[in-house]
Amino acid sequence: MNKKKYLVTGGAGFFGSILKKYLLETGCSVVSIDLEKEETSHEGLFAVQGDICDEKLMEEIFSKNVFDGIFHCAALLAHVRRDLPRLWKSNVDGTASVLRFAEKYGVEQLIFLSTNCLWAKNFEEPVREDEAPAPVEIYGRSKWEGEKILLASRKVRTVIFRCPTIMDAGRLGLLGILFAFLDENRKLWVVGDGKNRYQFISAMDLVDACMKGIVYPHSEIFNIGSDNVLSFNEVYSYVIEKAASRSRIAHLPRKGAILAMKLCYFLGISPLGPYQYKMIASNFVFDTAKIKEKLHWHPTRSNQEMLLDAYNYYRENKDEILNRKNASAHRSVASMGVIRILKFFS
Repeated sequence: MNKKKYLVTGGAGFFGSILKKYLLETGCSVVSIDLEKEETSHEGLFAVQGDICDEKLMEEIFSKNVFDGIFHCAALLAHVRRDLPRLWKSNVDGTASVLRFAEKYGVEQLIFLSTNCLWAKNFEEPVREDEAPAPVEIYGRSKWEGEKILLASRKVRTVIFRCPTIMDAGRLGLLGILFAFLDENRKLWVVGDGKNRYQFISAMDLVDACMKGIVYPHSEIFNIGSDNVLSFNEVYSYVIEKAASRSRIAHLPRKGAILAMKLCYFLGISPLGPYQYKMIASNFVFDTAKIKEKLHWHPTRSNQEMLLDAYNYYRENKDEILNRKNASAHRSVASMGVIRILKFFS
């Protein structure tokens, strides 16, 4: 049996690393390209530190390899405003570059990780795949543009997974701020009454979907996410109890909190952008009936289990985490900015 070979873009990133590890452990060979330096060493891995927008580099990669499929995980996030033009180039032009070389070299199957950032409003009912996207910031717009570029191809079958927050032990970023509050037994603040629900997806459940998607015979968009999504109040209460923390849940007035978050973002002193401050007090859960029917996929982890695992990792590795240098956004704790004031009064 021929060993499968895959290209993983963003292979040194948070999810790319998890997917890459699975592929290598199951006997596949992997070519990984990422702006960040590769930390993994494996006989089946060829790692390239570089840019998917670099045509010369991409030509070299594709001309020297025959790929059974591509997992396009690479994406930049909108952390600071000066990076926004770079984000658009990477996420949109980079996606067009990956597709162009896939078409040129006859790669027929591609997985694309999209996002729930295609929307930023309250939904009382689970969101279906046919809901028209309406992103409010550049990251969501760039992902939507990437979807349209890929689905226009007549040569490459693209399976798109619209993902909520991808969770695994080691996930930090903005969650690292929450974990710091929890670790120091401070109040965990929620906006509004805390009865709203926001969905996660387990990294390994997403890996399972990717492996089913890479052999799917059609281009398709699938929502993906956990089942039985509990409210913020319920999820936080579960983590507080299981972690034996003395934290308690506190509530901020919804209208006043959102207005304050908007102002702080405008002043450049908050890590929460338009998507985060709109969704933090809203309901957003994907309808996953389609992926269950067509890919025979089912999630295995709940929101509360995933959040507890991620917090336990933070607690057990806090000293090392806080001393990391040049780590990716998901593997480092986001800067608190003005949230330090809220922490002081917690």
